[in-house]
Amino acid sequence: MDTLAEALVNALKLLRDMDPALLETVGLTLQVTGAALVIALIIGIPTGAAIGLSPGVRGAGFLIPLIYTGMGLPPVAVGLFVYLLLSNQGPLGGLDWLFTPTGMVLAQTIIAFPLVVGLTMAAVRGVDAQLPVQLRALGATRRQTALTTLVEARMGVTAAVVAAFGSIISEVGAVMLVGGNIEGRTRVLTTAIVLETRKGNFALALALGLILLALAFVANFAFYRLQVRRGGGS
Repeated sequence: MDTLAEALVNALKLLRDMDPALLETVGLTLQVTGAALVIALIIGIPTGAAIGLSPGVRGAGFLIPLIYTGMGLPPVAVGLFVYLLLSNQGPLGGLDWLFTPTGMVLAQTIIAFPLVVGLTMAAVRGVDAQLPVQLRALGATRRQTALTTLVEARMGVTAAVVAAFGSIISEVGAVMLVGGNIEGRTRVLTTAIVLETRKGNFALALALGLILLALAFVANFAFYRLQVRRGGGS
C-alpha cells in the first residue's frame, strides 16, 4: 500500500513538472492514434453505410460474419500480421515502415476499421427502413440518401468513433511488435507503461497510465458532448 501511495505522489509530481520526454511520448501517442482513427473513419463509415443500406447485397452471408470477426481481432495477431507484411521478406518490406510511426498507424487502422464498419452498419440498419424508400421517392441520389441516413444514425456512428478510439489508444500488442518501442521514435504511452513497469519505475508508469486515462476521458467526453449537441439534448 505504501509503494502504491508513494508511486502515486511521484506520478503527480511528474505530471506537474511535465518532463519533455513525457510530452514527446504523449504527442506521438496522439499522432499515431489520431491518424489511424481518421483513416479508419474515412474508409469505414462509407463502407458500413453502404452495407447497412444494402441488406440484400450479394455475399452478405459471408461478409457480415467476417466484419463481426474483425471487430474482435486480437491486437497482437494484427501486430504479427503487419510485422510480417512489413518485414524485409514481406510484400511491403520495401516501404521501410517497420519500426516507424507509419507502420504503427497501419496496425491501428486495421484494428479500428472493422469496429467502425460493424457499428456504422448496425446504426444504419437501426434507422426506420422507410426512410431510404421515402428519400429515393423524393428524388434523392444514393449519396444524399446515405448522408441523410447517417445523420439519423448519428448516435450509433458516434458510438463507432468512441469504440474505435478506445480500442486503439489503449492497445499495446500491435504497436509493440510493429513499432519496437524505440525511445524518441516509436514509444507511445501503452508501450512506455509496460517498459517502465518492468524496470520498476512505478511512479513514471503510473503517471503515464493517468495521462492515458485522462486522454481517453477527454476524447470520450468531447464525443459525448458532440452527440448531445447534435441530438438536441442537454
